Amino acid sequence: MQRFKIKRTIAVLGLAVGLLAGSPAMATEDVTIAVNISLDSLDPYNTNSTLAQAVGKSYYEGLFMFDKDLKIQPLLATGYEASEDGLTYTIKLRDGVKFQDGTDFNADAVKVNLERVLDKSNGLARYNQFSRIEKVDVVDPLTVKITLKEPFSAFINSLAHPSAMMISPTALKKWGKDITFHPTGTGPFEFVEWKPATYLKVKKFDGYWQKGYPKIDTLTFRTVTDNNTRAAMVQTGEAQFAFPLPFEQAKLLEKNDKLKVVAAPSIIARYISMNVQHKPFDDVRVRQAINYAINKEALAKVAFAGYAFPSQGVIPQGVQYAKKMDPWPYDPKKAKELLKEAGYADGFSTQLWSAYNDGTSAKVVQFLQQQLGQVGIKASVELLESGQRVQRVQQAQDPKTAPVRMYYAGWSASTGEADWALRPLLATSGWPPVFNNTAYYSNPEVDEDIKNALLTTDDAEKTKLYADAQDRIWKDAPWAFLVTMKLLSAQSKNLTGFNVMPDGSFQYKDVDLKP
Repeated sequence: MQRFKIKRTIAVLGLAVGLLAGSPAMATEDVTIAVNISLDSLDPYNTNSTLAQAVGKSYYEGLFMFDKDLKIQPLLATGYEASEDGLTYTIKLRDGVKFQDGTDFNADAVKVNLERVLDKSNGLARYNQFSRIEKVDVVDPLTVKITLKEPFSAFINSLAHPSAMMISPTALKKWGKDITFHPTGTGPFEFVEWKPATYLKVKKFDGYWQKGYPKIDTLTFRTVTDNNTRAAMVQTGEAQFAFPLPFEQAKLLEKNDKLKVVAAPSIIARYISMNVQHKPFDDVRVRQAINYAINKEALAKVAFAGYAFPSQGVIPQGVQYAKKMDPWPYDPKKAKELLKEAGYADGFSTQLWSAYNDGTSAKVVQFLQQQLGQVGIKASVELLESGQRVQRVQQAQDPKTAPVRMYYAGWSASTGEADWALRPLLATSGWPPVFNNTAYYSNPEVDEDIKNALLTTDDAEKTKLYADAQDRIWKDAPWAFLVTMKLLSAQSKNLTGFNVMPDGSFQYKDVDLKP
């Protein structure tokens, strides 16, 4: 059985609220955050964008949350109890919380939100995250019972994910599918305006349940796709925070005595998937050769200015149940030997697509092209725009005709648990268009490990199962395991309380601006 110490949680929170209640607002100015991509949706259940969900934390809250170290903490819930068979979760809710439209937050609101995402006719992007829920019952106004179809040991992690936010039932009834343009939650800020591809603005919610928050009046997230412009904005003071920071500009910005440059640890893995359903990548020797052919240390220096390091396993350290491994060594001689054994002594030609078209990704694929060329693999490279990525890769219906071959991409397991690092990317059930197994990798033993790890509540057994899956994947090499990157941001020294989390999301309830 797992539970939070409910009384202790409330007591500690009450102390924090008491200390902050008398604090005067420290700023009356807008804080501006410069980000690199535009928001695709303000409906947390209908986006896979880490940034969109990070921005959503301003006006929405979930039952649970991740702290800066990806540890689960109660938020709108005060605690939970799980049944011994792992099928039912009884969750206690916080009293006295209201949505920004005045609607009471209670068990009925939880039921409305979860049943909405479970309704397939709504076609919401996060359906698979919640599809194991059988039913949601209201026990009393502050108690909800969730029954699962089968044990799912990562369930609370899923509820802590920033997609699992609570939306006002009144707003949902009023706006329906247009809720994406009218976000209404219980968060510290309330929605003001969204101009897609330009900016999103929120303001202080005076009725927020945690007294003393937020500490600023308004917060603006501004889309600035150009790396140099984003860095310039934080230097001129037009923005107080810029993320991500161009790696090559870090040293320059560090010399600015008004700025602070932060290289935060991440759980973002960068890799090349190889379509194992097609030659030559159906041969494990070819895939292993590609791992040997790439100098990951040099890649980290060339493309990431040293703000990255070679992958230490299938799953980055910091994700629960990640197994640390020695990186694949750089050994071009071994790569050529394996290619010769596989019947490709003279190499072969292929295509390498990048899931991103930013400057750093361009450097990555150019470096990879050069490295592969040294062992006889001639790779034509293309940086895909978002529409191309969706059409060519994510919406491919038939693995036999899927055009993807080598695909440079990245992923963060933002539930903080190994399931979300493996199942969407490396389980047979994750082949596009369902998830993102762009290698079309299929190993029955790996599938069984992933399945059984979710069914068990025994931590030692789960650790063993996930370790076995990672060992098999590492050996099968459906990916070229590249680097784990650091998260580089720059901010005004007057700004406090705005942090980049290991998954690339933000934490900023404490955001404040000194005069």
